[in-house]
Amino acid sequence: MYHLTELLGLPIYGPTGARQGRLRDAVIEPASDPRQVQAILFRQDRQWWQLPARFASLNLHGLRLLPDAPPPEKFEPGPGHLLLTRDVLDQQILDVNGRKVVRVNDVGFELYRADSRLSLRAAEVDVGVAGAVRRLLQGAIPRGWLSQASHWTASRRIPWNVFNLIEADPSRRVKLQITYQDLANLHPADVADIVEDLAPAAREAVMESLTDEVAADVLGEIEPRLQRSILEALDTEKAADIIEEMDPDQAADLLAELPQETSREILLDMQAEERAEVSDLLEFAEDTAGGRMTTDLVALPAEATVGDVAAALRRFEGPVEALNALFLVDDQHRLLAAVPLARILLAPAGTRLAALGMEPVTVEADEKDSAIVQRFDKYNLLALPVVDRERRLLGMVTADDVITLLRSRS
Repeated sequence: MYHLTELLGLPIYGPTGARQGRLRDAVIEPASDPRQVQAILFRQDRQWWQLPARFASLNLHGLRLLPDAPPPEKFEPGPGHLLLTRDVLDQQILDVNGRKVVRVNDVGFELYRADSRLSLRAAEVDVGVAGAVRRLLQGAIPRGWLSQASHWTASRRIPWNVFNLIEADPSRRVKLQITYQDLANLHPADVADIVEDLAPAAREAVMESLTDEVAADVLGEIEPRLQRSILEALDTEKAADIIEEMDPDQAADLLAELPQETSREILLDMQAEERAEVSDLLEFAEDTAGGRMTTDLVALPAEATVGDVAAALRRFEGPVEALNALFLVDDQHRLLAAVPLARILLAPAGTRLAALGMEPVTVEADEKDSAIVQRFDKYNLLALPVVDRERRLLGMVTADDVITLLRSRS
């Protein structure tokens, strides 16, 4: 195994032994072979020159061209070139198993002989301390010692076959080449931690690759200042699709933080029903019950029975946290009772929900955050219905909302 840090700076000799320069980079052309080093680069007279790697012999004392090697050619990097020093070292990648973003410290190569020609193939990237040690000591100690020194420290490697370019863009960003299925299977909070550690364009690439539902869950876990940045960078249609999958209260809070024109464009791209829900919530101040509430809840008529609940739950598309209780309303949508889900599960199918209901603790839509916290604390609530002055049910505040509120104050 050779490492890029061990090869950088190696002298390059021509077939006659004349020195031509020092190895400054290695080139892979992913479209033709994602692992094979096609050329080595050196600089001379402020110009980059390339030599085909297969016409050379290599050891840690230097690289020597074979007698039939063609002369060096001027090199101009193009979109199909991956330069390992320029494009890979120090780049951030997603380590899905470690659930975090890591930095590439080195590249490991396997050396083969194929038809008496050198075949240098990328085998792994080193994201551990060993690669960092080689980087730090490069040029300070003999090359033979460099490899030994890195063995004293922990090595952490990621195979090259799961490593590739995101896209051929000017910044030459890199990532783990995954389908993002593994990423989507992580908890949204873990994915959010990964996304927060990425550079802006890489954040967008990850969010674009996730399904709308998963992206919505992840976006809800990201800190607010980055939420705005991500949404502003995404295509408006993609942003609208993600917002539609969010809880209405989260969506409203997020849109309220965006520039008015951006928020308006996203709303226009949303489906009519979701747009109406979020637009209604945007009318309330953020620090009120109306601004904190979600409209995702289950409300049934007073005459409903336990047997009617299953069909209502199948139609429900909101979060599981909203199912701690169901609500009974009259034909004017005025709140009559709250029915804990646990009581419903234990009752016979023909039981009227009104017989299981409790007098609900409520909060009016224009009441401030302090009133919400006070009621949750006093009554040990998991959900607090929000009503207007005529007691019409508008939505509810969940325990998650209160936790978020208290966390923002700390």
